[in-house]
Amino acid sequence: MSETTDITTADVCAAAIADAFKDDGEIFASPMGMLPMLGVRLAKLTSNPDLVISDGEALFLAGVPPLFAKADKVEGWIPFRKVFDVVAYGKRHVMMGATQIDRHGNQNISAIGDFAQPKRQLLGSRGAPGNTVNNRTSYWVPRHSPRVFVEAVDIVSGVGPSRAEAAGPAASRFNDIHRIVSNLGVLDVNGPERTLRLLSVHPGVTVDQVREASGCEIHVDGADSDVPETRVPTTEEQLVIREGLDPKGLRFKEVPRPEVAQ
Repeated sequence: MSETTDITTADVCAAAIADAFKDDGEIFASPMGMLPMLGVRLAKLTSNPDLVISDGEALFLAGVPPLFAKADKVEGWIPFRKVFDVVAYGKRHVMMGATQIDRHGNQNISAIGDFAQPKRQLLGSRGAPGNTVNNRTSYWVPRHSPRVFVEAVDIVSGVGPSRAEAAGPAASRFNDIHRIVSNLGVLDVNGPERTLRLLSVHPGVTVDQVREASGCEIHVDGADSDVPETRVPTTEEQLVIREGLDPKGLRFKEVPRPEVAQ
């Protein structure tokens, strides 16, 4: 294999997303967005070949085509009437976006402002409540900022662990907020009282930069110097990303190329 250079933040994010799925085994991966789709397909080709992937609509894929390419090999399909059966009863790991995430792991994609009279209407809660109480859920944030990472979300769409536990076993039994990957680092919700915890910072990013870009407290285990650096993709992964899955560089639409990690 030839050597690759100039590892970008987008490449690091793709590898971090792949790592979020690597230990899932045979499970239906539901990525929503460019980088989540890239990371899931990278995991399928490297760390977790048992992942079940789709075209984002109704087809289950046997092959792993490049981003937004026509499915080359199809091994099954799911009619719309069965989608909610999969959400409610299937083994599934969802990666969604988030307009807001608060320090307790609640997510908002519904609206900004007061529920009765919001300042801005967004997507609506859509499948977020069902995803978070029924399936393992991760989040992808392409622009880490104080407007996204907030003390309390304006409206709860995706349910964090504390709120799920307060609602009882029906909400908490399968609630599993696994990873939050942003363009600055990787987090989870295993800080004190199930709050945001910084697991790693991407190359070239400091813990203080993550704090400054957050509108809520981010827990760190130990000293800032103890926070590791997010791993860079291996040579094999770089080749898979650049030559196989995303030769057109579509990932840079979410995390621009100038954000160089090495």
